[in-house]
Amino acid sequence: MMGATAGVAGGRLIAFLGESFFMTESPRKGSLLVIFLTVFVDLLGFGMVIPLLPIYADQFTVDELGWQLGALMASFSVMQFFCAPLWGRLSDRIGRRPVLMIGLAGSVVFYFLFGVATVFKSLPLLFVARIGAGIAGATISTAQAYIADTTSLENRAKGMALIGMGFGLGFTFGPLLGFLAVPNQNAEPGPWPGYAAAILSAIALGLAAFLLPESRRADSEAAGRKIFDAHAFRVALSIPSVALILVAMFVCIFSFGNFETTLSMLIKGGEEVTSPFEFSWRDVCLTYAFIGFTLALVQGGVVRRLAGRISEGTLAATGALIEVVGFGLMLAAISGGSTGMLFGALVVVVTGFSFMQPNLNALLSRRSDPEKQGMILGVGQSVSSLARIFGSGLGIPLLKLQIAMPYYVATGLMGLGLLLVVVASRAGKDFSTSA
Repeated sequence: MMGATAGVAGGRLIAFLGESFFMTESPRKGSLLVIFLTVFVDLLGFGMVIPLLPIYADQFTVDELGWQLGALMASFSVMQFFCAPLWGRLSDRIGRRPVLMIGLAGSVVFYFLFGVATVFKSLPLLFVARIGAGIAGATISTAQAYIADTTSLENRAKGMALIGMGFGLGFTFGPLLGFLAVPNQNAEPGPWPGYAAAILSAIALGLAAFLLPESRRADSEAAGRKIFDAHAFRVALSIPSVALILVAMFVCIFSFGNFETTLSMLIKGGEEVTSPFEFSWRDVCLTYAFIGFTLALVQGGVVRRLAGRISEGTLAATGALIEVVGFGLMLAAISGGSTGMLFGALVVVVTGFSFMQPNLNALLSRRSDPEKQGMILGVGQSVSSLARIFGSGLGIPLLKLQIAMPYYVATGLMGLGLLLVVVASRAGKDFSTSA
């Protein structure tokens, strides 16, 4: 990144802007709606770009083993892992609003650069665009801190759910906008998904600039945390049942990372990948919209209704089992080249993930000392991020080795994850002060 002198100068400039221009009145009624709209509009752009990214990149380079594409897909998650705590700490210093606006301004620049990279067919420019987008998009933790500032403890969970809703809706409607950006069934999308994503981020920036008040107060909770908190990891791993849950989370999300990174190239094909489905660019966008819609439907209509009635361990194990079945169906669809079976498998895989991930987080929360819960949940987020980095980095090389290989690996890992979830849920109990 920038050198030490430039970094100091930039930090002073940001601090000055935060103290003079960005600071506005205290949060007013409706600020949660504005933060939701800001996150949603920005994620529309993310949802437009991410289904097309690996296919674009594969056309711009000769990468027989797939390591360059794997690194490209992992770069976004790497930047988010390192930068989210840094943005959080900066927001503690200068306020949430300026940090959110800086992140959105960065998204405008780097999504536009993504479009430029597709014009010049430049893999290095794609790397710059994705690294920059990862840095800019890491402000999601600051959005969470904004919600913590503006909600009571009783309403905190409902407030945080707005971000999840923004993700779900953005990932549903973003690919639909990507579909509209492709003029016809046989055309290539060209630079317009990147340009349109930049325009959407500019709209979100305008919302933040004109409608979003500052939320940070003297008594606000700290948003920043260490990039790698060795003490927090030691505390978490010292509790056997928590350590098992963290291992289960890593294995399960690593498994899912193989799936989500390789799906676009699986269904469309690439320079060294022959797809059994041969979808068009528009079909790829519609497939991701279908996934987003399924995710929102299952989480909102099924998982929420079962939460509280069935234990988190049982729901998480059920989700892992469903994913094992889903990956098996994916393998059958690949072998037979069946589009119908493919979409059936996607429903099963997404349903399993909808059951598994939130309930693993909930189980981790229940096993944690309330006084250390934030720290341990932070460790859980770090473990999930690391799993996505490794899953994203290895998925495409496995695909180029053999098109079904990522799904064999995903099936085996999720089977191991299922075993770990069952053991973890039975090996410990909820935290109790009397324990």
